[in-house]
Order: sequence, then structure tokens, then C-alpha cells
Amino acid sequence: MFEISAELIVFLLKSMITVVSILIVLSVAVSLSIKSKDTKGGFILKDLSRQMEKDTLKLKTQMLSKREAKKEVKKDSKALKKKESELSKEPKKDNKVMVLDFNGDIKASEAEVLKLCVTQCLKTLDPKNDQVVVRLESPGGMVSGYGLAASELSRFREQGLKVSVCVDKVAASGGYLMSCVADQIVASPFAVLGSIGVVASMPNFNKLLKKNSIDYEVLTAGKHKRTLTMFGENTEEGRKKFLDQLEQIHTLFKNFVSKYRPQLDIEEVATGEYWFGEDALNLKLTDKIQTSEDFLIELSKKNRLFHLSYKEKKSWTDKLTEAAQIKIFKDKNPIDFI
Repeated sequence: MFEISAELIVFLLKSMITVVSILIVLSVAVSLSIKSKDTKGGFILKDLSRQMEKDTLKLKTQMLSKREAKKEVKKDSKALKKKESELSKEPKKDNKVMVLDFNGDIKASEAEVLKLCVTQCLKTLDPKNDQVVVRLESPGGMVSGYGLAASELSRFREQGLKVSVCVDKVAASGGYLMSCVADQIVASPFAVLGSIGVVASMPNFNKLLKKNSIDYEVLTAGKHKRTLTMFGENTEEGRKKFLDQLEQIHTLFKNFVSKYRPQLDIEEVATGEYWFGEDALNLKLTDKIQTSEDFLIELSKKNRLFHLSYKEKKSWTDKLTEAAQIKIFKDKNPIDFI
């Protein structure tokens, strides 16, 4: 018993030393970051339509045989230059499509960049002629992060700007929460959609601590300030309250989806299950089965396509701070979508 207790104490001491060391490094990094130069990034706008036209012309010239190339190389070279010259002088089509990308992690970290891109789109696009396409990939994550990301996308709808979400691989749980805001959802044949549910999990070491005669106290002000804990002894009352909180979040999730996709039978699809493309189409979780590339090619026939992104310039102190935050990050209320 004494040996086990000693090993546990040594382990806890090492863990504390590690955490304290990381906190010291983090504080130093933050301090240096404040003193460092401005590291703000900027927007990057690409003309996708023009790039597609140039790539097509270039590929056609490269497909000539050697014999044809010898005879026609000068002719084709002049033709290519002439076409590129025409493209540079060609007036842009009135109808524009702005393409955005969102690749979601568990914290929906790209929500801040999404906010900046949404703001720029609302400032520059005309709701009467233009629209937005969001290529979205996400298995879901934390409630607060994906709730914010979905709210950012809803700004398009509020301003009357049409938005389509394309899902090539997965938009589940929090990812689907974002997708349902769109005027239409376009999914590839094997894309994963749905998972409208809430889950939370945590280990509990209370029995191990008791076995080694170690007390752990949780002091709170407020009856339900802490419902479940990793080291304290959990009660049925606390467990019930925690489940009530999960149900409340699930209800909010269902209501949000129903608001933007009233055609859904919400009770049928809000079971936490997920479906692939064709089945998702039958359940009205998506509106169309098509890859994002084909969808954009289709749009390019009557619209000029642009891609908007935001590039952050990060100093070495920012990178160090982020790395430290990942190591010590622990959500106080571990409720998420996945």
C-alpha cells in the first residue's frame, strides 16, 4: 500500500511540475508577444474562373503530339498569348460567387477567420446578383465554438445573401449545425451528414484516490456550480443535473436545425445517428448530391468565381503560445457535440 501511494504521489508531483513549467513558458511567451511587432495578417483573393480558363488552355497545348508540336508550336503559342491577353481585358461578369473554406477542429478554431471573411463578403457582394459557397469539412466539436461559427454563417441569410454549403467528406454534429444555415446543402455521394446529438465524457479517479487514502475536496458556491468531477465523489443528484444540461443543449440543437430546415422530420434525424449521401438526401438532410468541384464548375458557366481566404502572420511567440495552450487546455464544462 505504501509503495503504491508513494508512486502516485511522485506521479502527481511530476505532473504539477510539468504544468507549472508550461505555465511559466506560456506567461513569458505572452509577455514577449505583447512587446513584439504587429503580426496581423491579410486577405487573399484569387480569381478561380480565370485560373480555370488558363489551366484549360495550357493543358490543350501540352496535349499536342511531337509532330504536331513542331508544326504548330508557334501558332499555338501565339494563340495562347492572344487568349490570355483577351482574358486580361475581358470585363468581369456581373454575377460573382465567393468561395470560402472551413476545416473544423474540435474547438472550431477557424470561427474567427470565418467572421472576418463573412464581414468582407457582406461589404463587397451584392445580394441581388452574388452568392457565397462554403466548402465545409468537420466532424463537430465544442458547443460554444460551433455555435459561434453557425451564427457567423447565419449573417449571410440575415442580409439576404444566398449561401450554399458543399460537403465532400463530413459535416456531422457541430459541422451539420453550421451546414443547416445554408440556403442549400450540396453533398458528395459518400459524405457523412447528421449526428444531431450531444455527448460528454470524463474519467473519475475517486475510487483510486480512496484506495490510496488520498482526499480530494471540491468547494463550490452555488448548488450546481460543479455537477460532475474527475477526482471527487459524484452523486446521483449531480449526475441527473448534468444529464438535464445535455438534454437542454440537445433541444437547442434541434430547434436551431428546425429553424433553418423546417422540411426535416427532426425527431427522426435527431437521434445522434449519421447518414451517407443518398440516404441523407432521402431524409432531406441535404438538397443535392454532387461534389463541390462539379458544383463550382456548374456555377462558373453563369458566374465569375473568386476564392477568399485570410492569412495570419504569426510570430514565433504566437506559435509557442498556441502549442502551450494545446498542452494545458482543459474545458471546465466538458460538453461537446462529438
